Amino acid sequence: MAGTRKHDARLFAVETRFQKLAKRPGGIPRDAAIERAQSAIDDVKPEFDGWLDTELQELASLIKSAELGKADSAWIERANLHSRQLCDSAGTLQFELLSFIANSLCDVLDVIQRDNHDNMESITCHMDALMLAGQKSYRRLRPEQVPELTKGLRRVVEHVTILPPGAEEDHS
Repeated sequence: MAGTRKHDARLFAVETRFQKLAKRPGGIPRDAAIERAQSAIDDVKPEFDGWLDTELQELASLIKSAELGKADSAWIERANLHSRQLCDSAGTLQFELLSFIANSLCDVLDVIQRDNHDNMESITCHMDALMLAGQKSYRRLRPEQVPELTKGLRRVVEHVTILPPGAEEDHS
């Protein structure tokens, strides 16, 4: 191996099982599949408002019970599930700001769960941002259209990520 030179390396493409299945004859053409998927998304969009309101209220209720010390030990897993559902669904329906905030909340929840430390202020900050982005007048915004909000949420995630478990910041 010591005598092997860079030009001796050979790159080759490996076709995965999925790629083979996708290329086999039959099925529907790619453009038709995309059109069908877009049509299905358009059919679901009117129901999104009710689902979003319910999902946000369930998440808010769960977080409120955690703030009050009334939540069970699995609350953070359920909060993370709701947040991931918000992120995925909002992303699919092209509500980019809502998806960005929900994803950011997932990052916070993951760190808190992993490190087993409490940081309700970070969660509450994200929850407030989700409630704002969930309003109809804000849903179509992209993260780059509200740079102060997105930069602030990124700083919150960064703070939670670098804060050692059990450490509390001195706010005096």
